[in-house]
Amino acid sequence: MSERRAYLYKGIGETVGVVTLDGRPERLVATWDGDDPLDAEGVRGVARVKKIERAFASAFVALPGGADILLPLRPDMPKLVEGQLVEIEIRAPSRRDKSAVARFIGEAEGEPRVLAHAPTIDELLRLWVKSGSPTQGLAALEAVEAAEAEALMTVFALPGGGDIAVEPTRALVAVDVDLGNRDGDSKKAARAANMAAFTTAARVLRLKGLAGLVVFDLVGRGHDGPALTTAARNAFAIDNPGVGLGPISKFGALEMIVPRRTRPILDRLLDETGGLSARAGALRLVRAFEREGRADPGGRLAGRCGPAVAEAFAALDAGLADKIGRRFTLSVVADWPNDRLEVSAS
Repeated sequence: MSERRAYLYKGIGETVGVVTLDGRPERLVATWDGDDPLDAEGVRGVARVKKIERAFASAFVALPGGADILLPLRPDMPKLVEGQLVEIEIRAPSRRDKSAVARFIGEAEGEPRVLAHAPTIDELLRLWVKSGSPTQGLAALEAVEAAEAEALMTVFALPGGGDIAVEPTRALVAVDVDLGNRDGDSKKAARAANMAAFTTAARVLRLKGLAGLVVFDLVGRGHDGPALTTAARNAFAIDNPGVGLGPISKFGALEMIVPRRTRPILDRLLDETGGLSARAGALRLVRAFEREGRADPGGRLAGRCGPAVAEAFAALDAGLADKIGRRFTLSVVADWPNDRLEVSAS
């Protein structure tokens, strides 16, 4: 039977939650100081219609003090006009270069206002893992760092052999299944690899926060369509409501829709170039200072990093000093990338 465990790490400048499934990270969610509290799933409020794009069956609305939110228009909705007030709930937070998406609840009156804020990470963890309080402390930090490392991976091994590559594009998420060195009859091996791919991919997509159109490039030929679609449906059952599957094409591709509910964690961890973001590097640097500080309670700490990380670290400096004391220095190395960090004690 599958076992899920929850971990909650409250660090300087960040709060991070991890869910593991049978010891492997399945979910990784984070809030950073300075996040827009209105840009999160579950926020509900009265928003003003700013612009209507009937050609695209959508409108842009805004909560007071918030960014523009995309509101899809459905045939069963009343006809909206610009300036009107509507009650909405955010279903998917914004992604890089894409607005948050809301659902229409009803027409509203009064003034634009927030009616309900998003659940906290602690509340989300308790929703996903109904087994008491999440684990905190050092064990939680270790779970967070393990989850971050796996979220940054592209290729994931399958039980019994073979692997999948999970690669997001602007249009879809591609999952390529590879047979690898899986032994046995080739047709049976291909079937087993495809079956395992759905289970592994479902966990990885939740971990990365990826959703939308997902296309599996299955291995082998002559697929047992009903058996494979049943396996896919079972693997993604926890992501319902909203999961939809198409038939396996003659080219061996299975398309499915997975509802978007969280911001992809890679939007936080990576910058536009695909490298570690400066903010993520600064948070790693803070963790490293704390770790060395615990190992050497009275020692002086020296850190080194690149200029972008040092600039992001400036906002975290005071919080670190309050926690471990003003016993650390930071040197900037001009040509270091964001993922190169060093901390030592003396």
